[in-house]
Amino acid sequence: MSKARLRERLRYRFDRTMSRGTPAMIGWLGLASAALIGVVTALLVVFAGEDKLVQHNPWHTFWISLLRTLDPGTMGQDEGSAVLLALMLAVTIGGIFIVSALVGVLTTGLDAKLTDLRKGRSRVVESAHTVVLGWSEQIFTLISELSRAGDHTCVVVLADRDKVEMEDEIRKRVGKHPGVRVVCRTGTVTEPAELEIARPDEAAVIVVPAPAADDPDIHVIKTFLALNSRTWPGRPPPVVGVVSDSTNLPAARLAAGPDVQIVDAEDITARLVVQSRRQPGLSAVYTELLGFDNDEIYMKVEPKLAGVTYHDALYAFDTATLIGLRRSDGTVELNAPGDRVLRADDEVIVLAPDRSKIRLSPTRAPVDEDAISDVPRDADPADRTLVLNWNDRGPTIVRLLDDYLAPGSTVDIAAVAVDDATAAGVGQLRNLAVTARPGDPTNRSELEALTPGRFQHVIVLAEDTHSPQHSDARTLVTLLHLRDMKQRSGEKYSIVSELNDDANRRLAQVIKADDFVVSQKLISLLLTQLVKNRYLNDVFAELFDARGCDIFLKPADEYLRQCVPATFATVIEAATRRGETAIGYRVHVQAYAPPMYGVELNPPKDRRLTLTPDDRIIVLSND
Repeated sequence: MSKARLRERLRYRFDRTMSRGTPAMIGWLGLASAALIGVVTALLVVFAGEDKLVQHNPWHTFWISLLRTLDPGTMGQDEGSAVLLALMLAVTIGGIFIVSALVGVLTTGLDAKLTDLRKGRSRVVESAHTVVLGWSEQIFTLISELSRAGDHTCVVVLADRDKVEMEDEIRKRVGKHPGVRVVCRTGTVTEPAELEIARPDEAAVIVVPAPAADDPDIHVIKTFLALNSRTWPGRPPPVVGVVSDSTNLPAARLAAGPDVQIVDAEDITARLVVQSRRQPGLSAVYTELLGFDNDEIYMKVEPKLAGVTYHDALYAFDTATLIGLRRSDGTVELNAPGDRVLRADDEVIVLAPDRSKIRLSPTRAPVDEDAISDVPRDADPADRTLVLNWNDRGPTIVRLLDDYLAPGSTVDIAAVAVDDATAAGVGQLRNLAVTARPGDPTNRSELEALTPGRFQHVIVLAEDTHSPQHSDARTLVTLLHLRDMKQRSGEKYSIVSELNDDANRRLAQVIKADDFVVSQKLISLLLTQLVKNRYLNDVFAELFDARGCDIFLKPADEYLRQCVPATFATVIEAATRRGETAIGYRVHVQAYAPPMYGVELNPPKDRRLTLTPDDRIIVLSND
């Protein structure tokens, strides 16, 4: 092969230089301009030195050449010899080409820079911010709830999507979010190098939501691996993530490490459905607990309560309700025994509208002893539950029902694609007998053939085989059929439904089902609570655990005598005598009225109530 000639080598070096982009092209144009001006200046000095414009001064000659290169109109005022005019014309024509090329290069470079900025690839310069890795429906709730919480914070969203599209979607779905500044950046969150765009070292907390993609847990686990593989200059910030499938939880924990808080969305949704089936209205209580509109959960050290029993501490706060304790070793105890003595280093766990409003009351609200009811509590009998539709959470729901229900209870499953193998797939059960049959619950005749009146409870699950909106539409049709059948027959059975979109819950209010579990909304609210305080994970783990302390909505006449006015402090006293902690009540006539659906948490202890047997007292209980 012949050696490269000098011309080829020079062209190769020129190509390499030009590949460096706009700065290199500007440099070559500058060299061309300097060469043109230098040559013309030398020719003027040699051949037009007698002209007044040149004035025998090389630097002045260089200056006039530069002006005519940059501004062609300057030549119009020139007078002198033919040589002078010819050289000025030459430098002007050369300047036209050079300046035109320069304008083109600058325009192209500026456009490329604006395009690069639009891509959102620049590194953020923030500190104590919230980093969200991956695009998810949960982002909208996170931003809106942080805004409601009154935090002045910055949320940095890093996802493999166009920056402008993300900003437009947030603006459309969330609207104004005062106090929260949102910065979007484009990057692959599973690549450790691209995580640096979000500046995770300086973050206050890192959030890994379930992304809007196929197999979301794979992306979440890989993001955990990317975070775990990087070198942190100091202690890593808290990390909170969401896993959609319970079977992937062990792998996620292994990838994330022991300090990462992981929300098991499938398990929590199943538990909410089961608990709402037993306690209609419970999802409204959890929405209130997890949201930032009214009351939320806080932890605070209150040294003045040292030596006070848990029973007496229940009356100690003015605008807060005590629900439990967090010991110095991190142990959480909800609905503690009444004789438990508080220590100086214990944190009280309370419901309050704001941390600043957690204050001790100077006086104790009165208790009306004559209003306390002595109605005995009946044991839960065996019952029958009808489950309409089926999804990945179905087996978990049935197994949880087996933990809660009395022996001899039954569960009948009716869905489009189920058979005897479905019933067998839930595993070994102690208290339940499960049967399954194929059927379409949206078909009125097939639904009537199931005779819902034979059951005490009906659960309508969201179908995973359809899009979230289409699944909710089918659920709403099923609920309309159930309501009509229930009204026509006069039969009484509770109806609890699972929905995907909170907007569809507002559409469903005309159906007047006993409860709606909006899974995505509640998981997003829980995620936001953990972003605010990662130690709340222990509190909610206790509430969602079948063996832990649950929230119950129990008939009011078990606590207060019917139609006898009494303070809420009286309700607290009646609950403590049953080994429970009262945190609020629900008015039955307002059960279908948004946004609270009759739920009142953390009422003033001196508020006088007159409750009916249809109303409910909201308590924490280990029963």
